[in-house]
Amino acid sequence: MKELYDLGEMPPTGMVPKKMHASVIRSERFGLPDQAFRTEVVDVPPVRRGQVLLYMMAAGINYNNVWAALGKPLDVIGARQRKGEAEDFHIGGSEGSAIVWAVGDGVRNVEVGDHVVVSGGVWDETAQDIRLGADPMTSSTNLAWGYETNFGAFAQFALVNDYMCVPKPDRLSWTEAAAYVLSGATAYRQLTSWQPHVVRPGDPVLIWGGSGGLGSMAIQITRAFGGIPIAVVSSDERADYCLKLGAHGVINRKDFSHWGRLPDIDDPGAYGAWVKEVRRFGSAFWEQLGERRAPRIVFEHVGQNTIPTSMYLCDNAGMVVTCAGTTGYHADVDLRFLWMRQKRLQGSHGYNLRQCHELTQLVASGSVDPCLSQVGDFSEVGKLHQLMHDNLHPAGNMAVRVNASGHDE
Repeated sequence: MKELYDLGEMPPTGMVPKKMHASVIRSERFGLPDQAFRTEVVDVPPVRRGQVLLYMMAAGINYNNVWAALGKPLDVIGARQRKGEAEDFHIGGSEGSAIVWAVGDGVRNVEVGDHVVVSGGVWDETAQDIRLGADPMTSSTNLAWGYETNFGAFAQFALVNDYMCVPKPDRLSWTEAAAYVLSGATAYRQLTSWQPHVVRPGDPVLIWGGSGGLGSMAIQITRAFGGIPIAVVSSDERADYCLKLGAHGVINRKDFSHWGRLPDIDDPGAYGAWVKEVRRFGSAFWEQLGERRAPRIVFEHVGQNTIPTSMYLCDNAGMVVTCAGTTGYHADVDLRFLWMRQKRLQGSHGYNLRQCHELTQLVASGSVDPCLSQVGDFSEVGKLHQLMHDNLHPAGNMAVRVNASGHDE
């Protein structure tokens, strides 16, 4: 057996080489993604009890490794070193498709040769809060694989805990299977897990960023549960994309000017102008829905620019559910709309194993499509993250081939 194999060159089954190719971030390269990522040769990590070594076929592209490349808001390398980890580099990638290559002691749920996708939540199954019944996503031990942990999907071999392996849907190619879990299961949790505010047949749902990875999944999941998705987009092209996915209607946010922080209510001129514009946005929602009903659920991740509108527009006793704040974290809320209309502002982070498996069943059945829009070679990990950083990425999700070739798609 050789010490190092080329990308796509498969070692003898079950044999683990000493070295591997990986797309690596180092502290001295923190900055724009197309400069931060570099392909290097590093050691293959050892497999310990309860762990699985994966031969990565393809990896999905997500915004968390834009942050890793920038070194902010968190220096992921420094954070791990402060916890005692030795590596002075970061191998990212929080979702992917793979072949099980080696298993540690105690692993029973997968075998060498299985085809899997990776559920990216990492936690300590022996943690006291989990043993007492906590959702693992709320555990004090919860981490994001390939962001807060090392040895993620952007390498020939990746290291995961055994519970993170989910059977790959047979109908999907390696690259399609690499790109649906993180955005899809995150959206699934937002829309199905916050009782009583779960998508029901006939529920109007406002979906921000409808053509993005999260939004494209949210449109399809809403449809699968009988809801009525109305998507917000930034162009006619993205509007057409959402309609083809199953959106009932679309609103172009560029037709409105009230985005950003909520004006001070003591400034009647500014606040009045904001109210006029947000009501015009609400009228556009009614027009697309075809009736005068407010959204029972507002699917958020934009944050600072849109939360004021989301809270105003949400139906009485409805919910605004958010998993991010891509335009900023200072999201203003007029509490009068929150308490007097008895609305709910709900945070939602990641997904647990049940949600990942249930979303995968929807994908396997064809009810939800991965929406894979762009595939790059392994050398383009930095390039695709740069597109995401610059907001120039295409609608849907992106992936890179790792050991897969174009013929595997």
